[in-house]
Amino acid sequence: MVLGKGTWLLAGAAALACMVIVGPSEPSGAVFAGSRPVEPVRDVVPNRVMTWNICNPCDEDNVDRAAEIARFAPQVIGLQEACVRDVERIRDYLENLHGLVYHVEYGTVLRNRGRCGGWPWRPGAFGQAILSAAPMTDRVNVEYPDGGSEDRGYMAVTTKVDGRPVRVFNTHLAQRRQEAVRADQAAVLATAVARHERAIALGDFNAVPDAPELSRMWARASDAAPQCHPSPTGSGTCEPTTDWHLKFDYVFLRGIAPLKHRVQPTAYSDHHLVHADVDLK
Repeated sequence: MVLGKGTWLLAGAAALACMVIVGPSEPSGAVFAGSRPVEPVRDVVPNRVMTWNICNPCDEDNVDRAAEIARFAPQVIGLQEACVRDVERIRDYLENLHGLVYHVEYGTVLRNRGRCGGWPWRPGAFGQAILSAAPMTDRVNVEYPDGGSEDRGYMAVTTKVDGRPVRVFNTHLAQRRQEAVRADQAAVLATAVARHERAIALGDFNAVPDAPELSRMWARASDAAPQCHPSPTGSGTCEPTTDWHLKFDYVFLRGIAPLKHRVQPTAYSDHHLVHADVDLK
């Protein structure tokens, strides 16, 4: 069918009017979740590492979790109680809302639809994750021989912190009154950490610094907060990292000097964010 010149002019005018009313289909600064502005691309802090148990199930918004992480822009992030789908969204928000680009590796040890959603025949993967601004290599994922009341394990990768290669571990030990199980798990992890001249072990250890089950870790590494250490006299000063005023979350350093340590309470988990600046030079 051939349309006359007048018809084409009328159609063009109508299209132009529609664009004026509706606006462009993807305006400059369009973002996920609607209304939040995109921050410019920025750099991470190259010698900063963070650990955070993001709490599952807590039904928190991953936009808010990403914003909490972005406040400190660490080079390496260890997440616990992490569903793969949540980590994927957090990583996307970090890049698209905050200009922070991370690689990711997973240390999932459990598939549980109740925790992570998914279909009955393909439940979501649950466990740990490491995000790093630098590429990661040599990932291992180790499930502890005895997880206690729930499967638990550790993961490890080699990546760069402060411009130097370092082995980074991320773990979540057994919960509540399972001291003997945690002792065996900590021994497995401490043996793996001890194989490396320089290592960082992040995670939720579910035990206070003086707990006997952490003795093997303390023998091979120190906390990023120099004043925090196990002491029978109570002289060690360790800042709580949970809503119930206990220190369960650690940045253990082996062969690496601490520079600065901070515990940041957050409304988006029952664990605080813990981050540390370190010196590998």
